[in-house]
Amino acid sequence: MEHKMEVKISLKPGVLDAEGETIQKSLSLLGFDVKKVEAVKCYRVTVDAKTEKEATARVEESCKKLLANPVIQDYSIKVV
Repeated sequence: MEHKMEVKISLKPGVLDAEGETIQKSLSLLGFDVKKVEAVKCYRVTVDAKTEKEATARVEESCKKLLANPVIQDYSIKVV
């Protein structure tokens, strides 16, 4: 059975988000009143697994091994 998962990767609190800061400054220069921008990556992953729990475990493992850097990034997994 196919399970569609959404993975969001963001920087941990205290880690400099240079991309987000650059976008925020650029938006301000264009006249948009924006206080803060955070760069977040989003992946949609489809997994073939018997159960939702098994699919989530596989995606969690892929986050630990490839998708996220656990030193500076957090991730969340949601079933879609």
